[in-house]
Amino acid sequence: MSPVLAGVLQLLALMVALALAYRPLGDYMAGVYSSPKHLRVEKWIYRVIGANPATEMRWPAYLRGVLGFSLVSVLFLYLLQRIQGSLPGSLGFSSIDPDQAFNTAASFVSNTNWQSYYGEQAMGHVVQTGGLAVQNFLSAAVGMAVAIALVRGFARSRTGELGNFWADMVRGTIRILLPIALVGAVLLVACGAIQNFAGIHPVGQFMGGSQQWNGGAVASQEAIKELGTNGGGYFNANSAHPFENPNGLSNLLEIFLILLIPLSLTRTFGRMVGSVKQGYAILATMVTIWIVFTALMMWTEFHHGGPAFDIASGATEGKETRFGIGASSIFSVATTLTSTGAVNSFLSSYTGFGGGIALLGMQLGEIAPGGVGSGLYGILIMAVIAVFLAGLMVGRTPEYLGKKIGTRQIKFAACYILITPALVLCFTGVAMAMNTPANSMTNSGAHGFSEILYAYTSGANNNGSAFAGLNADTQWFNTSIGIAMLLGRFLPMVFVLALAGSLAEQKPVPVTAGTLRTDKPLFSGLLVGTIMIVAGLTYFPALALGPLAEGLAS
Repeated sequence: MSPVLAGVLQLLALMVALALAYRPLGDYMAGVYSSPKHLRVEKWIYRVIGANPATEMRWPAYLRGVLGFSLVSVLFLYLLQRIQGSLPGSLGFSSIDPDQAFNTAASFVSNTNWQSYYGEQAMGHVVQTGGLAVQNFLSAAVGMAVAIALVRGFARSRTGELGNFWADMVRGTIRILLPIALVGAVLLVACGAIQNFAGIHPVGQFMGGSQQWNGGAVASQEAIKELGTNGGGYFNANSAHPFENPNGLSNLLEIFLILLIPLSLTRTFGRMVGSVKQGYAILATMVTIWIVFTALMMWTEFHHGGPAFDIASGATEGKETRFGIGASSIFSVATTLTSTGAVNSFLSSYTGFGGGIALLGMQLGEIAPGGVGSGLYGILIMAVIAVFLAGLMVGRTPEYLGKKIGTRQIKFAACYILITPALVLCFTGVAMAMNTPANSMTNSGAHGFSEILYAYTSGANNNGSAFAGLNADTQWFNTSIGIAMLLGRFLPMVFVLALAGSLAEQKPVPVTAGTLRTDKPLFSGLLVGTIMIVAGLTYFPALALGPLAEGLAS
């Protein structure tokens, strides 16, 4: 079987599996967030944290819950790393330096999972399992809660109430993330991923030096790392490491987990707003972009010109032979179009255009299908922009799901789409103007610029994958990328929740003959165009200096 055909067949198998899970999971999540009942374990949690799940919150109160909980999470994870040297199960590792501890705490709480450290050489079992793995669950649950709050803003009328943050966060963790992650971890163990609390073991000499490895609760962290679109690896090699991702079957399972909830949330959205066709329209937009990006990535990596590529039947550098080019391309697109920082190959070794596709995937806002929760609220913001543009073209007040999109709503949406590009481009510009960050680049020229641009794109968009080749474990990068991650995560949530509150206060607008049908293919096409134009106009100059220049020169 040719490598190209193998990649296409894996893509088709993945699509079939996702299609089978789409409806039952989407309906189940709609029921979870709409049910008036609470499980016994949830009641215990509410009692411990002192929350009343029956209390409805307006958007400022909901936002205070999100920010307050996330602040406590950052402080807890920071302190856990700082006292690691005194904890049992530390494997002899010392406490983490302040700048690295801040970067890691900001990274995992913001659902970014950017790592500028070697996991197997820095973090013991307590920090890995009790700190990082726990935040993989909680940060994902926070993103889902914010998305559901926005959906309620569209679904409700004449009220500013968006639900209860504590109930949404706890339900998302207990009823959705935990059960699926448990099944995923068992399947990964069956595929060969490790799950233990072993210590450090020497494994002999290698190229004149000693080599060692340590075990860990890898499968359980790997499952939620992918399911929650987190991406932080137990080992530095991430999902290219055989202990995390042993074979082609586990690789396909991990991609499935990455895409499962973000795609299924469109069904949840359709059910909660009372029209599954609206969910299908959003799904069609996501899937169209995902398939196009995957096809382009496979084409660039299989057929890029050059004698070395011809001999190897594609760009094989930096890719694991047990996966091949096809599976690596599918994985890289799935992670960069979602907020998953996991990698099973090294993007710095991709062709110039291949690296550019990964960069653009994040720069779209990671909304095809995007992160757990963040992908849904991101594409709904773009839908608001799309109906606004359509209204300008026909001279009619724009409406979406029975809600008027006025000046206030557009200001919230505009602020949302401007925050991340501002963070990425400003931090990249400052870094390129300074001597110290530039000295961290392994490469010069267009590829070196791409390393810096990718780092801040990954951080501010809460992706977490790395272009490799950049030494990011410096005070400048740990601090600046940490700030970019926090601002890129929580500032957009302010405008998402403010928009949700303003929509929930409105009364429904009746559908007329002039109302734009947002459940039709025409609207999906308009939405795709809006996404590509907004991202393209914003980032094209930077992309032209980096991956486009490199691709055209090769």
